[in-house]
Amino acid sequence: MIKVKVGLQPIVSKINLPTVLKTAILPGDSIERLFIATQVGEIFYIGNGDIRTFLDIRHRILKLGASGGGYEERGLLGLAFHPEFYYNGLFYLHYSVAGTQGPGALSESFKPNPCDPKTLNLKWTNRETKYDHIDTIEEWILQSNGQPQKRRTLLNLRRPFYNHNGFNSLNFSPETGKLVITTGDGGSGYDPFNLSQEDLEIAGKIIEMDVGKNLYFNNPPIVTRFNELPTPIQETLTVMAKGVRNIPGISFQRFYNQYIKYAGNVGQRLVESIFSFVQYKPIPVTQLIQASFMNSEPDKEGFINFGWRGWEGAFPASIIRGCTEEDSALNEKTIAYYNEAAALSGSRLQPLTSYFHEDTRPDKFGGTAITGVQAYMGKRIPALTGSVVFTDLARKDSQPKVRGALAYTTVRPNGEQNDFSVIQTDYDFGSQSAYFVNLGTNLDQTRLYLGVYGSMKVKDFNQGTIFEIVEA
Repeated sequence: MIKVKVGLQPIVSKINLPTVLKTAILPGDSIERLFIATQVGEIFYIGNGDIRTFLDIRHRILKLGASGGGYEERGLLGLAFHPEFYYNGLFYLHYSVAGTQGPGALSESFKPNPCDPKTLNLKWTNRETKYDHIDTIEEWILQSNGQPQKRRTLLNLRRPFYNHNGFNSLNFSPETGKLVITTGDGGSGYDPFNLSQEDLEIAGKIIEMDVGKNLYFNNPPIVTRFNELPTPIQETLTVMAKGVRNIPGISFQRFYNQYIKYAGNVGQRLVESIFSFVQYKPIPVTQLIQASFMNSEPDKEGFINFGWRGWEGAFPASIIRGCTEEDSALNEKTIAYYNEAAALSGSRLQPLTSYFHEDTRPDKFGGTAITGVQAYMGKRIPALTGSVVFTDLARKDSQPKVRGALAYTTVRPNGEQNDFSVIQTDYDFGSQSAYFVNLGTNLDQTRLYLGVYGSMKVKDFNQGTIFEIVEA
């Protein structure tokens, strides 16, 4: 693949940890504005050369950074503007709700043991008391006076652990006009309860919601399964895919009269993966519930399965066992869920590309976690036109000055897996760390925006910078 070098042009700095970068045209305005959502609950936009506050919901956000040294995966995680935002002022938020902290679903850390069947068949019991927090998805409206106001709550989701809640988790499909909700597997590690593969679990899925249906529930129930939702809400939902571990949203790339869908999946110990698909057949939630009630299998022809927890990208999910002192340089890997890996081997979607956590090749990098996937259709960086660009949080070879990674790949006409190429950047971050925390684009995918943070602790404030990726 062609080696590409880009420049990073700073747009705004000294903001809190950015989680979403989106553009929209404000009602009555004439140009696209870049909107920046931060994990702590602020939403800004760039207007006439300065940064302005669009919405501040910090008081609605769960207290962040109280444990674990300040690293967080909760907070304000999703922002999406309705396709008709210019006319109707509707936008959507996903965040972790203040005052909902619970004890968590397990009292100790989890690791599967193929020799101990109990660890392979855990169930999430006592869900109403054994959970970590509650996430909400809400519809808001920008009123004629310019003030945003909450309009309704769409979903309230009880989450078992603090991590894997999805991020950049709300996007609208240009194919269906529906709100696409991407949920992580619920957290911990190795998906202890196999929520991502269970059809009725909301965790670990890519879900479409028809927000055009005129539903008003003052307080939808707090749920973990689709069958716990009121029937009118069930009828607004279809499931696009399952087998998701943790996902930085979904990107749609127009290709003639159809769309290529891209989604990254954060890995466990081995690889980070980017998946792509064109054709898919979503399953209405009402069908999933009926099939479960009848103890039958729903029609899953054309349904997308990313393969987690049996598969991590193109590889069976593995655990690392300790080696003897003589072999201390080796990592002995054992398949964690052999039966699940075997059962899913023929039905799962193969990734478009993967990159390893450990890779010593000079033209590659060892990754940490995929944090953004965006199609690029612009012509300002010709070598990237028509490709999909992705970001990794932190290159393993960049200590002690942490640096994130940019890379790209393309879809092959035959649909087979493809390699990727690292994108070189010419920006000097100096002595500060530079975690690449997210990636964004504008409405027609002709610009790319990169969010960079100087720390991975949500309590280390004002260390964020937003860049536009430009031709070097």
